[in-house]
Amino acid sequence: MKIMLLGSLPKGDEARRSFIDWKKDYEEKILKEIPDAQIVHGDLISDKEGPEIVVGHDLWLVKHSDVIIVDARAKIGAGTAQEMVLAKYFKKAVISILPKNTHHRRSNVIFHGETVEDWIHPFLYICSDFISETIEEAIKRIKGSSGKNVKDFSVFEKEIKTFETKLPDVVKEYLKRGW
Repeated sequence: MKIMLLGSLPKGDEARRSFIDWKKDYEEKILKEIPDAQIVHGDLISDKEGPEIVVGHDLWLVKHSDVIIVDARAKIGAGTAQEMVLAKYFKKAVISILPKNTHHRRSNVIFHGETVEDWIHPFLYICSDFISETIEEAIKRIKGSSGKNVKDFSVFEKEIKTFETKLPDVVKEYLKRGW
């Protein structure tokens, strides 16, 4: 099984000096429970290779992985978000590690006077096939999963249709404005 780890990576040598490499902990825990797993991540090449190579490399890994694990305990960046979208294009299982009360998951958030008890960033929610609070929970999911119920790229078209169906007045307003 090929597992790709996605998440924040330091940008430059200065940032790397104080970087606590979360990937090592994840890899150790995964290999303890799934010894035949092969772990990859985008930190295997340098940005000095240029943007085309970096994007090509990272998306090649997404395309050839079986499972994508996203470390979303802290704020994720543009690259991670894009890789998650492309994982749906390649119909890859995405498991996001997203504990409660972190940047992308908040408890009791009030929107327009109504409380959302467990708010999860909408794009992370839609791009994830499973949301876990810990890597251990994610590993259990991988071991017990048959790979069914993996969202593909059509999930985005489905959510557009959901919007159009559930909020037709908003759609009409946009159309009235020339959209």
